[in-house]
Amino acid sequence: MTNQFDEMDRLATVNGPLDDEYWMQKALAMAKQAGKQGEVPVGAIVVMNGQCVAESFNQPIASCDATAHAEIIALRAACSAVANYRLTGATLYVTIEPCTMCFGAMLHARIKRLVYGAAEPRAGVVSSQLQLPRRDFYNHKIDYSSGVLADECGQLMADFFKQRR
Repeated sequence: MTNQFDEMDRLATVNGPLDDEYWMQKALAMAKQAGKQGEVPVGAIVVMNGQCVAESFNQPIASCDATAHAEIIALRAACSAVANYRLTGATLYVTIEPCTMCFGAMLHARIKRLVYGAAEPRAGVVSSQLQLPRRDFYNHKIDYSSGVLADECGQLMADFFKQRR
């Protein structure tokens, strides 16, 4: 017997890069909204069963909340949308490599897969600094892909900070 996740995994294997670029475009659109509001332009999308269940962008300034990163808000909204604190089978798309806080939240939510655009050399913990997905002390593993639309994601950040300086 095949469940929905098995079928989606099969489809993702066949069309993975194309699907990843499609969803990353959606995350980029969210990031641009953040930038327009004066927030660091990071966008995130949570996808389950081939559908977006949540989307968000950075909002720590507007919300006066240091934890209001795009990933955290998207995870909260996704959990609410599916009425479960576990997002088993979900993929989180984010324009920039996640920080420690966001990666920890993904572990607790049981995100299956993380896809991010540009690396974050100073604070990214997936590949750039701590390589947290490779650590063997977690009881949950997150598959990840990096570099999806990395140029566009990185340029959005560079342009934002260029204007601020």
